[in-house]
Amino acid sequence: MIIQFNTDSNIDGSERLNVYFTNTISDSLERFNSYITRIEVHISDENAQKKGKNDHRCMIEARLEGRQPIAVSENADTVEQALKGALDKLKASLDTVIGRLKDH
Repeated sequence: MIIQFNTDSNIDGSERLNVYFTNTISDSLERFNSYITRIEVHISDENAQKKGKNDHRCMIEARLEGRQPIAVSENADTVEQALKGALDKLKASLDTVIGRLKDH
């Protein structure tokens, strides 16, 4: 599974952040490894330098082998919370799609 990160100019895409995200995503989606070919993560701060509620956005797109991609997003107060929320939504979507595959 390849994990690709994209950040806007308001998010510091440091190596520490990449390592944290890679480990978090790999651990969370480990049971889906045989189905996922690539994960694309888009992180943005929608209010730029201004403080606000739910201004960090994480969009995750999972590319499945032989299937249409699945995309989910989450807004939260921090980048880490947005990632966790998006991962929870993605796992629920993957459970549904893969469950249907196994039924047929």
